[in-house]
Amino acid sequence: MNKQLCGISFALFATSLCAAPIDGVVTNGTTGKPQAGATVTMFQVGGNGPESLESVKTDAAGRFTFTKEVPGPRLLQAAFDGVTYNRMVPPGTPSSGIALNVYRSVAKPGSARVDQHMMLIEPQPDGRMAVSESYVWSNDGKTTFNDPANGTLNFYLPPAAQGQVTVNVLAPQGMPIRRAPEKTGTPNVFKVDFPIKPGESRIDLSYAMPFKSPGEFASKIFYKGGPTRLIVPPGVTLAGAGLQSMGEGPMKANIYSTEASEFKVDIAGTGVLRGQNAEGGDQSESGGGSQIAQIMPKLYGSSDPKLGFSGALDSVKWVLLIVIGMLAVGFAMLYRAGVEDSTPVKAKSGRR
Repeated sequence: MNKQLCGISFALFATSLCAAPIDGVVTNGTTGKPQAGATVTMFQVGGNGPESLESVKTDAAGRFTFTKEVPGPRLLQAAFDGVTYNRMVPPGTPSSGIALNVYRSVAKPGSARVDQHMMLIEPQPDGRMAVSESYVWSNDGKTTFNDPANGTLNFYLPPAAQGQVTVNVLAPQGMPIRRAPEKTGTPNVFKVDFPIKPGESRIDLSYAMPFKSPGEFASKIFYKGGPTRLIVPPGVTLAGAGLQSMGEGPMKANIYSTEASEFKVDIAGTGVLRGQNAEGGDQSESGGGSQIAQIMPKLYGSSDPKLGFSGALDSVKWVLLIVIGMLAVGFAMLYRAGVEDSTPVKAKSGRR
């Protein structure tokens, strides 16, 4: 009986921790001062995604308070200068004195840059080729790069993809969301309207096209940054001008590097890395999620816990399964640690 009472008491205590009211302060990270008049919204996070519960305005001292008691994980979102900023509140963590940072928006990159660009290329025996691109952004400044008119990222989509591409984005302290790409005035070039906040962000593209091995693949890069990593399954090889072999990565994939802003490669062989059900286009329902779950501990187990992406995952472990499913299209991201460890020489200066 005593054990039952203890169990009930513990359950009630845990519930009270999860359902405690929330209060905190919004600070303008650009000026370093409290931000008055920012809109803060509280969401309840469940299997069906975030559900908006309540919105409040910060006072003159940047303070906000939510009196509604909601069990389970919660997400706080502060809106300022046309951009929203997120903070997760996992169950059992303190809910008082929460700090939320917002930043001034600017239409120039400033300190925002693409640190990593990876392309996972999977020529398949059925006459198709699936391509996934991951752009990992780093912004160590005090402003948010936000340019809705021109997009923060422009990308090239091969004509054979027939304009069909899926875009997923991930902001610091946020959850993966779908983003609709927009056409530009240049044929086969699209833009993504996604603010690059201080911290680490990611933009994933996924598309498919007809392909018969041996064949060719060509692309263009419009950002100013470091080299592009091309990743192909075992048994698939690439050849082309300016292409450098980086050896094998996780799952014995072949990794190549190019610093060209426009390139064409010859592809020989077929294979997939995301499972037999991998599809081009919208792959969030493919078999890639299970492979991500298996390989992630191997790649990130020895990484610096202060790294943005792995740190964000560690802080929201309670939604890891949801995140994994939504990030299936970004499989190439998993090679980031492996590529960095296998780089034989220091990268040359980036594109200009």
